[in-house]
Amino acid sequence: MTTRIPRRSLLEGLLAVGAVGCATREVATPATPATAATAATPATAATAAGNQSQPPADEWQRVRGEFDVSPAWNHMSSFLLASHPRPVREAIEAMRKQLDENPPLALHTHEDPTPVREAAAAYMGVRAEEIALTDSTTMGLATLYLGLPLKAGDEILTTAHDHYVTHESLRFAAERTGAKVRKIALYERGSAATAEGMTEAIAKALTPATRVVAVTWVHSSSGVKTPVRAMAEVVARANQGRAPKARILLCVDGVHGFGVEDVTMADLGCDFFAAGCHKWIFGPRGTGVLWGKAELWPMLRPTIPHFGQEGHKAWIQGQPAPPTNASMMTPGGFHSFEHRWALPAAFAFHKGIGKAKVAARIHALNRQCKEGLKAMKHVTLHTPLEDAISAGIICFEVAGMTPEALMWKLIERKIIATTSPYATSYVRVAPSLLNSEADVEAVLREVRALA
Repeated sequence: MTTRIPRRSLLEGLLAVGAVGCATREVATPATPATAATAATPATAATAAGNQSQPPADEWQRVRGEFDVSPAWNHMSSFLLASHPRPVREAIEAMRKQLDENPPLALHTHEDPTPVREAAAAYMGVRAEEIALTDSTTMGLATLYLGLPLKAGDEILTTAHDHYVTHESLRFAAERTGAKVRKIALYERGSAATAEGMTEAIAKALTPATRVVAVTWVHSSSGVKTPVRAMAEVVARANQGRAPKARILLCVDGVHGFGVEDVTMADLGCDFFAAGCHKWIFGPRGTGVLWGKAELWPMLRPTIPHFGQEGHKAWIQGQPAPPTNASMMTPGGFHSFEHRWALPAAFAFHKGIGKAKVAARIHALNRQCKEGLKAMKHVTLHTPLEDAISAGIICFEVAGMTPEALMWKLIERKIIATTSPYATSYVRVAPSLLNSEADVEAVLREVRALA
């Protein structure tokens, strides 16, 4: 007889060890799991100090201390691929140890993805059964767009500002179905973008043939944050009177707002949302989520067989596959399981700090950086100053320098910057929870010296 380790008790044990990432190493007093999970987070420290809007600076230093990033560098590109905070590292190592010691037993123990989906759902404000698990934003978008029931004559509306992955996934879907892809501009210059202008551009571009609106929440090309909620309202109005098969779906690449903004999926109002978890969420590398409204999953067609019970049972019994659900859209096969199973630790890390405090901190650091860059005559800032239409990515130029040359100049100064991978490229910095006000000022000082 096989002995099954209870999945939930094992996961709760891991989370009690370290999943709420801001418990300090100095705390040595024994505590129950509930106490350990709330003992010394920036959020509780702020409450004790009188409900401050943000934790004091030393608490943000403790957050930074949870990461093993090199102190010799100013890490301004964590949005690209994140370092794992201590609780995530420990959760991964615990899962890896189980896999190394007894791989089949570990697979058997964790074969039910419910704890991972529940952790993501709690963070996103949705139900666990509405979430498919992926390895990245790329996998999520491809799984979604290639699964849509498009046909010849249908139109997919997207924007000129979207990433290569969105454009390519849509191209693949169009080639397979006969649908057409149409790209529009939401703004001429990122710095001049407005929520009203972007919303109006979507509204004007909708046609009777439009079946999908594919947008990105935060453009990595400019740092512009799109008004997804307002776009959802435009789409909802356009859907009034349409037959169910003719309705428009609003699909979002959300990766650069996920882990930054204090919102839920209900706040955004979109139909599908894809994001990797190894950027702003600080999750295990090679993890991601694809969320969709429960009533919409049955219309999708899986591309990769899933390893859940629904389809496998039907296959065993020689029965037709059941209607598609989120679980069935989770690509099967073997993955980096120790990373996927450790993903709840990343959501607990964020929730331990507090989503509102995370958002306030990232916006405050970005505001400081943008205002400093805007004041320099030799700098062109391409990201809006307003919090409502920007998030954590800042794109800019320095007169007389190519983006590549500027990036390397900053790297020479021990500042990790990147360039945007688009036809028109800019230098990017992205102050995050790993940074301080002094880090931002160091960037401004080096850019100022290039005048």
